[in-house]
Amino acid sequence: MKQFFGDFMKKGVHPEYHKIFVTMTNGEKFETKSVFGKEGDSINLDIDPLTHPAWTGQGQRLVDTAGQVSKFNKRYNLKK
Repeated sequence: MKQFFGDFMKKGVHPEYHKIFVTMTNGEKFETKSVFGKEGDSINLDIDPLTHPAWTGQGQRLVDTAGQVSKFNKRYNLKK
């Protein structure tokens, strides 16, 4: 059985799409397909959806390292 897109894609210009393993921060592994590395390679994540606040919704706070928020609030007379 032919792949559906096999006849429509140009030969020799697309990276190889193969199976790799992803290791989450808690040690859980899963298999996926990617153009990363070679067949059977592994990616170890430092940040993943199980722990990062962007996905969990916890620990969100505004970091004002350059004072940009303070400048904005001062300019428009906004109070915290």
